[in-house]
This record gives sequence, structure tokens and C-alpha cells, in this order.
Amino acid sequence: MNLCWRFDRPSRHVHYKDDARSWPWHLITGAGITWFLGAVTCADLGNPQRCPLKWVSWWRACSRRGNRTIKGRRRISRGMGMTTTASSGSSISPQARGRELANLGRALWAESGSVRAAAAELMNRYRDIPSLQAHRYAAGLSQDQAAVRYNEVTGYRSSLGGTSVNAWETWARGRGQGSPPSFASLMILSIAYGRGPLGAAEEPIPPGELVAEAYERLPIEDQIALRTTGIDGDGIRSPVHSRNYDPLSHPDMGGSPFSGADQIGEEFTLSVPTVEFGNSEICVFTLPNPRAGQLLDLNWSTFGFGIERLARQIKNLGQRLDVDICFGINEAGLVMATFLASDRFSRCAIGYLRCNKVQDGIDLDEHSYFPAAREFPTIVICDFEVKHADVVGFITREIRSKYPNAQLYFAVFGAMTKAADLKVGSFDDLTGGQIMHKADFSAVFIAATMSSPGIEPPLELR
Repeated sequence: MNLCWRFDRPSRHVHYKDDARSWPWHLITGAGITWFLGAVTCADLGNPQRCPLKWVSWWRACSRRGNRTIKGRRRISRGMGMTTTASSGSSISPQARGRELANLGRALWAESGSVRAAAAELMNRYRDIPSLQAHRYAAGLSQDQAAVRYNEVTGYRSSLGGTSVNAWETWARGRGQGSPPSFASLMILSIAYGRGPLGAAEEPIPPGELVAEAYERLPIEDQIALRTTGIDGDGIRSPVHSRNYDPLSHPDMGGSPFSGADQIGEEFTLSVPTVEFGNSEICVFTLPNPRAGQLLDLNWSTFGFGIERLARQIKNLGQRLDVDICFGINEAGLVMATFLASDRFSRCAIGYLRCNKVQDGIDLDEHSYFPAAREFPTIVICDFEVKHADVVGFITREIRSKYPNAQLYFAVFGAMTKAADLKVGSFDDLTGGQIMHKADFSAVFIAATMSSPGIEPPLELR
């Protein structure tokens, strides 16, 4: 028997009714529920002398049932696990939101032809979705379907269920619940999601990309395994032995319209200052100069490759970087800031710092631009190169004077080394190492190392 209660407002009596169709909904909604709560308070419900025990049982039963739909009416309660859609603002269940996002992921995949691109767009639109979950949506899969795809990759020698996928994604959201996926599971998921919504593609997805914002919370064994294979999925390239090598063949530069002679040397891992529990190991490439004593003129290929490398380092910081302003120092830094703001920072505000040389050093031009920001902003400063001069220190002091509570990050294209060997073993082997330390950045990103006298950007951007 479906036990319901009917409220008779004039007599304020309660009656049993077996037929839900006779339920007076107008008394439960709007003013009716207000009248009931006014007539029967929490104290009444907890006092058997003032309120019959069966009333309490009914109230608790209704609370447990949560949402009920009768005759097309949907009752929505707070605290019942409901979420809100981004499109309409109406409250829906997590399951319905998941279906909506999976449909959106499939549409983005159809538009871009890439699971990785669709996942990146999803994370840009919905900042609460971790990378692991976004890639599943981009593959158009529910959690149960993702588990089936996982078992399919292993040749059905595993029996993973949707609950395990849910536990991994809960962990990735960083709410102190769930459990992290193992390195082996990340490898299998990267293959499973790389097959796309149709299950027929073979798109390579780096396993580290699935947990980019949660990397530091993985067990240390899995962190080492991901670092060995390359957290950005590309690993460490072999040194350049042939002048016929084309840097555009690098996976990050696929499809680029740029072409030109190779200027990229060896790649190596460098430990840099970073956020607490962040990934301090970055992959840096060298810029060997065949003409000693002369500036190395970069071509567009190398310039674009370096910006892409900085974007990769930022992505694999170990946590999501929500930036309010991206500043560019002079024109070359402004170009870097523009690309990074579009690619990594959800098109955040862009600032411009135009430096003029004066007798005692440098000064900021009056045409510099400082965008408005919240009280505690996150700011990224982009510069083309760091040498001996303390330009970085001057700039950070100026920015902190205008944004006293700012958290500052620094992205530089080229950092000069103290010795002739560009493959440095320590951050302090850079000529600007101490300068960057004193600037007290939350994290530093470096694309390449260079020798004296330095490098020149394309078109001689300043």
C-alpha cells in the first residue's frame, strides 16, 4: 500500500489516503507547505506527546524518498544530491547532468575530431570537471560504458565495474574521497578513451594527461612511472644528431603551418621552483648557437614550439591554474601571453608591460596596461628571455605594488646559462636563477636554455 497523507486545511486533521491522485498538491506546494511547517515544527516532530509517532515516521520516510514525480510534478529538495545545469540553471540529478555532458562531449568530438581537444574544451567550460572525467565525456561514455570499454581493452581479462570509474573520478575532484587509479589503469584508460565515441579510433592520449591536475596526489611509485614515460605523454626526445631533423615532427606541433631549419638541441629535465606538492620537474630544450658571439635569430617554428612547451609545463603543474591576468613583458612577451591566455587560461585578461631603458636601468612606459582584478588575483608574467639584468625583480615589484595580494607565476622562453654547457644540472646554474628566486614566484616555467649573448624573436619583436 502506497501510504500518503492528506492535509485538510480547515480542520487541520491528517487522513490516510491510498490513492495518490487524490493528493491535494496545492496544499503541499507554496503556502500549503508553509502552513504545514508552521503547524508542525521540528520540536513537535521530536515530541511524541505533541506529535504522534506515525507523523514522524511519515516525515522521515518522505525525506528519504527525496524527489518524487506524480502526475508530471517534480518535487526538488535541497541536500538531496541535486546539481544545476549550466545551460538552463535548473536543478537536475547528477545522472542527468552526466548524460548531458556526455552528449556535449560527443558533439565536441564530432566538431574537433579529437578526444583530447574535446576534453580540453569541456574543462574550459566547466571548471569543476577534472581531466579524467572530461576525457570520459569526450569519449561519449557513461561510467558503466567506460568500464565495459576498459575490460574490452584488456581482452575481458579484467572485470572492472562502473563503481571503480566513479571512485577514480571522485578522487580526481579532490574532495578527500574515492581512490586514485593505478599507473596500469591510467594506461588502459588512455587507450580506451582514445578509441573515441565510436570505439574505432586510435588517438594517442598520454596517461599523465588524464590526471594532470591531481598528479601530486598519486602514490609516489605512479608519479615516477608517469615521469619516466613523460607526464605530458611525449617522454624525453633523443638528442638531435641530424641537421635534417624537423622540430615540427614533434607531436605537439602536428599540423602546424610553420616550417624552417632546426634550431632545437637536446632535451633534459630540470627541477624548478613550484607550488607546494606541485610537479617541479619540467622538460626543457636547448638552443645551441652555431655562431658564437652573435644573437640566435629564432624562426617561427622554434618560437611556436617553445610557447607550446610552456603550455605543456603549465598544464602538468600538478594542479589546475586558474589565472586572472596574464602579463606580457614587451611585444615578444605579449605574444606569448596572448597564446597562453587563449590556450591554458580560458582567455583571461591580458596585461602589457612596456619597458624603456633609462640611465639607471629600466622604467615602465605610460602605455603599459594593468587590468582590473579581484582582491587576491593569480597572475602569470611572460618574458622572452632572462639574462643577468634584474628586469624580473623590477617588474614583480611594480606588479605587487598594484596587486598587493597577488600570487605570481613566471613563464620565460629562454634562460641563459652560466657555463657553455646548455644542459644544466641545477636551476642555480642559470644566470637569472637567483633573480627568479628573489622574485618569490609560486612557480617558474622555462621553455629553453641559451648561451650568451642571447636569442632574438621572429621579426625582431622587442
